Amino acid sequence: MSATQATAAPMTNTGQAFGTSGYRGYVLFSLLVVYTLNFIDRALIGVVSEPIIREFQLTDLQFGFLSGFGFALTYTLFGIPIARFAERYNRVRIIAFSVILWSVMTALCGIAGSFIALLVFRVGVGIGEAGCTPPANSIIADYFPPRSRARALAIYAMGVTLGSALAAAFGGPIAEAFSWRQAFIILGLPGIVVGLVVLFTVKEPPRGYSDPPGTPQLEKLGFNATLKRLSGNKSYWINALAATIVAFVGYGVSSFQVSFFVRVHELSISDVALQLVLPISLSAAAGTFGGGFAIEKLSGRFPNAVAWVPGWSLMASLPLYWIGFTTDSQSTALMMLIVAAFLHYTYLGSQYTIAQGVVDVKARATSIAILLFVVNLIGYGLGPLFVGAISDILSASYVSSAAINAQMTLELCKGTDASILAAGNEAMLAACREATGEGVRDALRFTAMIYGASGLAYLWLCRHLQKDLLAKMN
Repeated sequence: MSATQATAAPMTNTGQAFGTSGYRGYVLFSLLVVYTLNFIDRALIGVVSEPIIREFQLTDLQFGFLSGFGFALTYTLFGIPIARFAERYNRVRIIAFSVILWSVMTALCGIAGSFIALLVFRVGVGIGEAGCTPPANSIIADYFPPRSRARALAIYAMGVTLGSALAAAFGGPIAEAFSWRQAFIILGLPGIVVGLVVLFTVKEPPRGYSDPPGTPQLEKLGFNATLKRLSGNKSYWINALAATIVAFVGYGVSSFQVSFFVRVHELSISDVALQLVLPISLSAAAGTFGGGFAIEKLSGRFPNAVAWVPGWSLMASLPLYWIGFTTDSQSTALMMLIVAAFLHYTYLGSQYTIAQGVVDVKARATSIAILLFVVNLIGYGLGPLFVGAISDILSASYVSSAAINAQMTLELCKGTDASILAAGNEAMLAACREATGEGVRDALRFTAMIYGASGLAYLWLCRHLQKDLLAKMN
């Protein structure tokens, strides 16, 4: 059966995995590739942040709007309607067409001639990417039984960190060798091919196939009914709260991490991408997989492992982030941020496992879409804005304190080296770079401490989880 054929098979609740072991692996790998492309295209703008900021002379707040809120608004608005569509129609087709759309829009970012044009194309990327994760989570839940879903969803969730790693590995060097525009074009176009491969090679599974016999099922569950059921589900909303806080901090930090290393450690974009962002992202990918693997192994004895593993890991990451963004030693910063990323990204598989584990099979895509609506609108939409605003406020204070002459302003300091030198001299250039560097440093290290609130939320979740899970993980 090809992906272009709608599945007419009834919900069978066999409790068994769907398809052969090899084919399940192929499907999971395909969805991982799709999600990786999703985050390559999403994270690339953070990798090439400095040349974009300097070319368009943007404040950090403006860049935060471009990298976060502008994308997140359309992503969230389109996410729920697409998810509702996925509850009734072929999910594979939806994913395939979404990949093609966001890949084309990413490539178009490379031809943007203004801040507004780039924002419009980023909006297009958000519309396309809205059709990825909700149907993908629903498909994975039908291929893998509950006992295997935490690891399967963690593998899928590795796309977040692998995408960030590949955006750094390729985007940084391409931008250094050519320009930030070529980076968008070169990394955007391959998604068209991937979308076509998914369309013709991935099978649409019967809904509910791998759920255990006796799992509650509903023939139809409308959006209002889904919301009503979720409204009293404490586990779902505590999970959403925890994931939103992580996203708020994580997207805010990642949007300005390259700028931090360029301004404070005086590295090129390529060096930052390859020597720092790439290993940190790979460590985050390992943490995502490691969290899912640990949860699968521990859940037999500790049913709440899916919540307390990320809870304690997030708490343990706090001192490491503080040191990483405070130290002037590049090697110490790298070591601290690598370990911190491994610990904090253990949450990724858990947020999806919990969100689709507390709802009926007919509402899984919608459940994930509502989760992503909250997570992305607040977390992705406001996180970069928050860090950008704090960075601007603190940078302006440092600029004012270090002002060499009346022409030294924050707006000038956000320009290119040539524009600063044209208005002043080498001393002004050095003072500008130090002031904006210290501003973004303070914004990042204080924002990272908010991870602690998310850790506490996951530990709080342990009190309610077993009452709300429909398919027990053990």
